[in-house]
Amino acid sequence: MAAIVATVAYLGLEARAVEVQVQLIAGLPAFNLVGLADKAVGESRERVRGAIAAMGLALPPKRIAVNLSPADLPKEGSHFDLPIALGLLAAMGVVDAEALADYVIVGELTLDGRLAPSPGVLLAALHAAEIGKGLICPAAQGAEAAWSGSIEVLAAPDLLALINHLKGHGQLAAPAEGAVQAAGQGPDLRQVRGQETAKRALEIAAAGGHNLLMIGPPGAGKSLMASCLPGILPPLDPGEALEVSMVQSVAGTLDGGRLTRTRPFRAPHHSASMAALTGGGLKVRPGEVSLAHLGVLFLDELPEFQRAVLDSLRQPLESGNVSVARANAHVTFPARVQLVAAMNPCRCGYLGDPGLACARAPKCAADYQAKVSGPLLDRIDLHVEVQAVSAVDLMLPPPIEGSVEVAARVAAVRSMQAERYRDHAVRTNAEAEGELLEAVATPDDAGRSLLAHAAETMRLSARGYTRILRVARTIADMACSDAVTRIHVGEALSYRRQPPRN
Repeated sequence: MAAIVATVAYLGLEARAVEVQVQLIAGLPAFNLVGLADKAVGESRERVRGAIAAMGLALPPKRIAVNLSPADLPKEGSHFDLPIALGLLAAMGVVDAEALADYVIVGELTLDGRLAPSPGVLLAALHAAEIGKGLICPAAQGAEAAWSGSIEVLAAPDLLALINHLKGHGQLAAPAEGAVQAAGQGPDLRQVRGQETAKRALEIAAAGGHNLLMIGPPGAGKSLMASCLPGILPPLDPGEALEVSMVQSVAGTLDGGRLTRTRPFRAPHHSASMAALTGGGLKVRPGEVSLAHLGVLFLDELPEFQRAVLDSLRQPLESGNVSVARANAHVTFPARVQLVAAMNPCRCGYLGDPGLACARAPKCAADYQAKVSGPLLDRIDLHVEVQAVSAVDLMLPPPIEGSVEVAARVAAVRSMQAERYRDHAVRTNAEAEGELLEAVATPDDAGRSLLAHAAETMRLSARGYTRILRVARTIADMACSDAVTRIHVGEALSYRRQPPRN
């Protein structure tokens, strides 16, 4: 006998259709699995055998052949356990093969027959909705699958309960959509004393989605201000929340099917490898730049990262996605992030302080900052110097404005940009380019004259020139100005300072 059930294989954020073909052949007992399966899929034979035995059933004394089609598509992950088990039970006549034809099936099996969560269920559910089928998945991920829309979702706690439902001996309750978490509360800008210039740059970065680099001595508040950024960014809209959740689903970090309105904030340690930052590994998984999609990627101690690791961010920062190429797969993950970086002016951190600076100053500053490549710095819109904070500053009363007030202004500016770009695939000023950018951000005569002079004296690259226009457009939006004037261009140029070079 033979049976066919449907499942999926994941390539990045794409779920590709896979047929699990099971056939019982006369001959010596054996359990063979083919179809370019990795080790986790190959081990499913033992999990399937154990789960079926836990129900009191024995495998037939025949040759069991399982083919995962198409055979040239790599198959990775434990979610093939359940479709293999159901295909085998259908071939044995325990369940009706026709009853399984209307479902896409994913899920990991334990040896006692329970269904365990596996990454990527949301993608499988969206794929099932596209082809007009239902989804069978573990009960723990029913809430996640329910976000796909109006498809039938069978979320079973174990294999026996699922079989009873299919045979009409029991009824599985339809899972409800997971809760939507409200935007979380992080540090408040009222905790930052002084640093008015840096806070102004932070607000500009939030309003236009610009990349930001803060340079200053230890303890100046760089990390604190970076952690305040998610609190002043607008919450994710429903479409963006689904995008973020799809990445989390593939990474296996979507807890309980709960979608969040809070923008991601990822802060990897400077010892992170290239695969950890941009994605990859033996089993290709999204890296930090993808887990921060539509949110903030914070790189503290920027020069301490390996130079090759930092340079691997250059392409994602421009294109908004990261492509991981392997011999057997080419996977693309979204990576539309806002980069916020922080660094000390030199290795000792006290450049310019005669009492604390090391004996190698100022040469140590050039050596230290040269660890970050010029092309990467060119992709950062705002460069701001953060001054040291004294004990006297900490004794001052807290600022009048906090994150709530700044977030309201940022939301107003973002609304202006949403209206401006409603007919374009652009969300913020930081994404505008080409003719669209020229149309919305060309300065007036005085501003154009200033920009032309600065481009010559500062030796701006074409990318640097474009980013000045983007920042100037955001500053004009914050001033509720339709035109980009000389003062807006001047402020944008003030944030284009380059660290010293050899």
